[in-house]
Amino acid sequence: MKRGAFATFILAGAVAAAVLAAPMASAQSLADALVAAYRNSNLLEQNRATLRAADEDVALAVAALRPVLSWTASTSYRASNSVESTTIALELAAQVTLYDFGRSKIGIEIAKESVLATREALVSVEQEVLLAAVRAYTGVKSASENVGINQNSVRVISEALRAANDRFAVGEVTRTDVALAEARLAAARAGLAASQGKLAAARESYKVATGSYPGGINGLPPAPALPGSLAEATATAQRLHPAIRQAQRLVTVAELAVQAAAAERLPTLRGSASVSASDNSLTGDSQSLSLGLSMTQTLYSGGRLPAAHRKALASRDRATAALLQTTRVIGQNVAVSWANIEVARAQIRAIDQQIAAATVAYNGVREEATLGARTTLDVLNAEQELLSAQADKIDAEANFQVALYSLLSSMGLLTVEHLNLGIPTYDPAAYYNAVQNAPHTSVQGESLDRVLRAIGKN
Repeated sequence: MKRGAFATFILAGAVAAAVLAAPMASAQSLADALVAAYRNSNLLEQNRATLRAADEDVALAVAALRPVLSWTASTSYRASNSVESTTIALELAAQVTLYDFGRSKIGIEIAKESVLATREALVSVEQEVLLAAVRAYTGVKSASENVGINQNSVRVISEALRAANDRFAVGEVTRTDVALAEARLAAARAGLAASQGKLAAARESYKVATGSYPGGINGLPPAPALPGSLAEATATAQRLHPAIRQAQRLVTVAELAVQAAAAERLPTLRGSASVSASDNSLTGDSQSLSLGLSMTQTLYSGGRLPAAHRKALASRDRATAALLQTTRVIGQNVAVSWANIEVARAQIRAIDQQIAAATVAYNGVREEATLGARTTLDVLNAEQELLSAQADKIDAEANFQVALYSLLSSMGLLTVEHLNLGIPTYDPAAYYNAVQNAPHTSVQGESLDRVLRAIGKN
């Protein structure tokens, strides 16, 4: 039947048209999606602010070693035995820690290591944001192609229904064949509605990941460069993954915290100076200057200091165990991503063979149906087998692409810098360099203002 042959031609051509039509209007590449995700991520902004707060902890620790200067102004009135007097006083005082057996310096080191750990956490978040963009991009692409396949299915089955009605009119088929075509058409329309709903959901996920809806989706890019073996990938992950590097920094912080807890039992030497002036309505003006040294040490704290030391030791053990567990989990993630890539590759090869065979079978069944050797149900089943295989390939290609970038993420390489996206990136050291010495004067603050303006531009 010529009409059946024409429908077969539509099946092949319409699917290709559905894939190629999307890039026509303001199509976006995967690189565009990654750039948009990096620039518009509120999660990245949140964690950048967290890093800047950690930078300020260094400034706070540095400030603990500096003098504290304060002034006090007071006035008092006194009446005794009909004698009244008024006193006005002004005092300027300074106090500084001269020696605390290294506690303050340990605090500075803890703050610095915490900054480095938070920087690694920011890299982890960057990887999460970019991987979410990959998933969103492939999700929209797969959903769009599935809509095209389902639209084509509706067209083809509608053609089959018209053919069944024509053949029923001349007595070539029964009413059952027509009913089968009608039922399959209703199912195809339901599938089309479901795929359109999935596309709408995928577009929403894309907007969350990148900040805007996609105007169109280009084809998937070539596979990124990957290591030659699983062992090489695992070694790279153990060396570069930000979660492992963050855990290493946290172990250092915990070890320093043990030293700080032990140092809390040692004395503290402080110096103080004050200048005061007062004016009494009876005795007149007076000025005074005082200098002092004081050393304090806690002899008994009710068990607080020993408990704090034991807590620090337990926290160090916890951080060490967390590092070992993180290393093990990262190794597992690399292996799983590697396996997913191999599985996706095998699926794509097998589905290609399935599509080729299903296409031959579909064409054959159509021709046999025109000769009366096949029923309408046989034709519809063959058509459904072909469409299902094409849909499976779409999903397999999407899974393959996600697996590729998941492996990069598991290795710690899914960053804007490693992907060479060619855009300015956030400099985590800029704010730290501006505040690490706890600037106070406007001259020192100028560099900080420049950094804040640059952050605003990013």
